[in-house]
Amino acid sequence: MATALKSRRRVKVRGGHLGPLLCWAVVFADIGTSIYYVPGILYGPYRSRAAIFVGMTLIVFILLSIKYAEVAWRYPEGGGVVTVASRALHPFAGLLGGLFILVDYYLTAALSALSGVFYIAVLAPSLTALAVEVTIGALVVLGILNFAGIKESALVSAVFAIIAAATQLLVVLVVALSLGPAGIVHSFTQLAQGPKIGPVGLVTGYAAAFLAFSGLESIAQIAPAMRLPRKLVAYRTMGLVVITMAMTSPLLTLWSTTLLPSSSDPNQFISLLGAKFAGQAVGNLVAISGALLLVFASNTAIIGAYHVFIALTRMGFMPRFVERRNRWRGTPHWAILLSVAVPIGVVQFSGANVNLLGDLYAFGLLGAFVLTCMSLDIVRWRETRLRSPLGWVGYGIGVLTTVAVAVAWTVNLVAKPLATEFGGGLTVLGLIVGFGTYYLAQQRRPAVFPVSFRADRAADSIREALAGRPAEILVILPHDAEAAESVLAASAERAGGRSAVFLYRGATHILPSEFLEVADPYLKDYHAQDAFARAESRSRKTIRHRRYVYLPGNLRTELVGEVWRHIFPKETIAVEGDQGLLPALAIERVRRHLSPEGHAVLHLFTGRLRRPLEETETAETA
Repeated sequence: MATALKSRRRVKVRGGHLGPLLCWAVVFADIGTSIYYVPGILYGPYRSRAAIFVGMTLIVFILLSIKYAEVAWRYPEGGGVVTVASRALHPFAGLLGGLFILVDYYLTAALSALSGVFYIAVLAPSLTALAVEVTIGALVVLGILNFAGIKESALVSAVFAIIAAATQLLVVLVVALSLGPAGIVHSFTQLAQGPKIGPVGLVTGYAAAFLAFSGLESIAQIAPAMRLPRKLVAYRTMGLVVITMAMTSPLLTLWSTTLLPSSSDPNQFISLLGAKFAGQAVGNLVAISGALLLVFASNTAIIGAYHVFIALTRMGFMPRFVERRNRWRGTPHWAILLSVAVPIGVVQFSGANVNLLGDLYAFGLLGAFVLTCMSLDIVRWRETRLRSPLGWVGYGIGVLTTVAVAVAWTVNLVAKPLATEFGGGLTVLGLIVGFGTYYLAQQRRPAVFPVSFRADRAADSIREALAGRPAEILVILPHDAEAAESVLAASAERAGGRSAVFLYRGATHILPSEFLEVADPYLKDYHAQDAFARAESRSRKTIRHRRYVYLPGNLRTELVGEVWRHIFPKETIAVEGDQGLLPALAIERVRRHLSPEGHAVLHLFTGRLRRPLEETETAETA
């Protein structure tokens, strides 16, 4: 009785330290940079009507924010599109998502750094002629700083984000006060000026304006550092982001494209707007704060990119040398080099053409959006039995959001062929490397992608692991390699033709996660990967239906019993000593035998639970 009660104790899961304000700062430090270059990019083809398309995209952005907040709390290990696509579809989909976001990070690093140089040029005009050289120099310096291990923090993000947001809102305020109510209304009437926009132009402009809201992926990347309860923090964070962006992006785009002289440099629109209505001092303040935030966003993109490389390497899709760390500073020098070299090449190729970089941006950004939204829709669909009528309405809105983003991506694939060639080429190259690395490794050691048991969503974790097929046998893999071989031999004999779940409890000591790193403990637990690889090698010929569950080592040991309760197998195979992890009242009989290696292997046959599964307390977040 004591064991059964112990297994039903509430389990507290530790969270991070970032509340809504600091999370907003990290996200806004990425997404808030777009206002410095998007009005200028849209001004070229759409002139005074650029704000129309930003307004159209703002509606979809709000819906996207809801979905990305859900990704953040559903997948607290972070990883964004890599994680959600891997869990909802297949690890290969996670590889594709990782390549999409890499293309996005490459363009973010290049475009943000270049735009930062142009805004600094407000104070030092001579830098404009040297924009390419200065931008490349800035990227090299950022690469060296990351190689040396000097990284940004959420607190630094907060400082830069607050300063930039304050200056953006200051420009909005001074322009609004200068125009007055009548002037504000008149500025909106200018959206109707110019030639008529046809359906094709409307759709093309809508697709192009998504660049104004790039950076949403950041909310999913910082999920491991969120304070509990993550669900509340995620939605509050995105609420703050939406409010900030709604107050700045459409209005600054409108006024910078309609109120400035046609001779104004589109690469400095926001600074010039502030200088015109509040004086050169405000213009300079906007230029300095904008440049700092842009360079900071470039560094964030570099950090995000090399952590994606590391995650894909740990998943078995990149050669192992990519995550190798140097002895001097302990930093992943090859991953950093790959993350910096491509943006440098892109800047050199563009010739300091911001519009060209903006066009190239579309492929990876919208590709990641589409794959994330589609994957989340699939996850939601699997929970249809839990959905109320109102929930079905929300599900339908989510699907419409996916369709809206997919339309934008499809249009950009056709309307921006250079972006498709660049992003598609990098993606195809990445897929070739990924599949080649994966299949070569499979010949030596098969890669296994288990379901990670979540204490806060226990039933969902096991439902995902079983994939609709009840498990007849549960195999508890011990840490000792020789004992594991005995258990695997027994499972191969007993589970032939039946379904089985292999369970492994991970290491208790995992290195702490870095900023923007995918904090999935399994990706760092090489002993667990070896254990599952051995299980896959020994069982794939004898056990047709097999699944794998990983119990992170930072969770309580008694949660092994909680996993058992949700799987409720007919038979459990374990080495002697591990039976104490299971609910005692549920075992009907035990068969014990010695393996040729001398290990005692137990076959535990299931009886009946005293309490139904639905009444079992699992976990709570605190």
